[in-house]
Amino acid sequence: MASTLADAGARLRAPARLPSFRLLWLGQSLSLLGDGFSYIAFSWITLGLTGSTLALGSVLAFQAVPRALLTLVGGSLSDKWSPRTLMVLSGWARAALMAGVGAAGLTGTLTLWMLCCAAAAFGAVDAFFQPARASILPSVVDAELLAPANALLAVGTKVAAVLGPAVGGTVVAFSDASVAFLVDGVCFALCALCVAGVRPRPRPEREDGAEGAAADVKDAKAGPAAPEAAGDTLGARIRAGLRYAFADPRIRTILVVDAAVTFCQAGPFTVGFATLAKVDLEGGSATLGLLNAALAGGAMLGTLAGGAVGGRPRVGLLIAALAGWLALGTGLLAVVDSAPGAVAAVLAMGFGMGFQGVFGMSWIQRNIHGSVLSRVIAVDMVIGYAAAPLSLVACGALAASGTSPMFALTAVVLVVTAAGILASKPVRAMR
Repeated sequence: MASTLADAGARLRAPARLPSFRLLWLGQSLSLLGDGFSYIAFSWITLGLTGSTLALGSVLAFQAVPRALLTLVGGSLSDKWSPRTLMVLSGWARAALMAGVGAAGLTGTLTLWMLCCAAAAFGAVDAFFQPARASILPSVVDAELLAPANALLAVGTKVAAVLGPAVGGTVVAFSDASVAFLVDGVCFALCALCVAGVRPRPRPEREDGAEGAAADVKDAKAGPAAPEAAGDTLGARIRAGLRYAFADPRIRTILVVDAAVTFCQAGPFTVGFATLAKVDLEGGSATLGLLNAALAGGAMLGTLAGGAVGGRPRVGLLIAALAGWLALGTGLLAVVDSAPGAVAAVLAMGFGMGFQGVFGMSWIQRNIHGSVLSRVIAVDMVIGYAAAPLSLVACGALAASGTSPMFALTAVVLVVTAAGILASKPVRAMR
């Protein structure tokens, strides 16, 4: 047992021995910390400036819409240049934006239209950063280290997601929202400096003559070939990425499953948790906090467990198992009548999501051709951006008559998803 635990710990620590990975981890964590800061800063300064919740919703929408619309563009440019270059440029651009908003706030010249413009610019720049940060890892670590490296990055992401809003709120409470923007700018500037120090490892030549970002040539050959150059215009590159993403049944399955899981997560884990805590369990905000903490804690534990496991499990079966596991969890939430039972179910669901997420992302990074990796990841992100608001609206309507029908329907969708995965032989064989 001691030897097994030691081996698991060694696997998790292996990527951290690489200087470039440490810089990447720190840079990504600082960026996500800055995202949390920016959410609090934009929200608080908008309410302070206007006192209007409608204005707050407008500012947040100005940030979200460009991010969704430009993500495919960001993925295309990341493949054309390099993820590292795009991350550095994005870091400096966001640092400048946040510093500008903070300075305008401190001098008393900030207006609502300036906030809307800054939010739109922030969302647009973030659309270039997100696909790049998800596709840079294969150029930093060997293929065998992708799972533990993804686990460590995911843990940093989850910690930053908690600390960002908390620290941002503290800064606002003890100073001013404008100061939070300045601190936010420092976070993004440090992110750019860290990523600029990353030194990508040499990439092997693929048999088709193209360089792939993934190091495991054997696995890469199992996937579709690199898209043929049908022109170097932005539109042609985006279309080539879409064709590549939907040509392989395994990649199509991942996209569909991600959409289904997002749909079954966005609404049920926001509208559903809030309604469950307040109405069904009569526990109030404390119960809601426990449910969200259980989800985050379970995901972190699952992520660490996934990173510590050696070998390459059958990813297709893991994806089906995750859908079934989430179906079981949401089914339990439909009938649970106590807060401890709900927290236990959510903790288990979070663990499954964290565990499978490590291997799912590692499969994508290892098998998708490096010249199109960012574009495929961008497609996945855009599908998620579309599924989330639909889920929120649908669950909001269903929750009006109680959470049981909503969670039960979610469980049915997940069971159908799992059955569809198991029906595909190529997907079942994925490693």
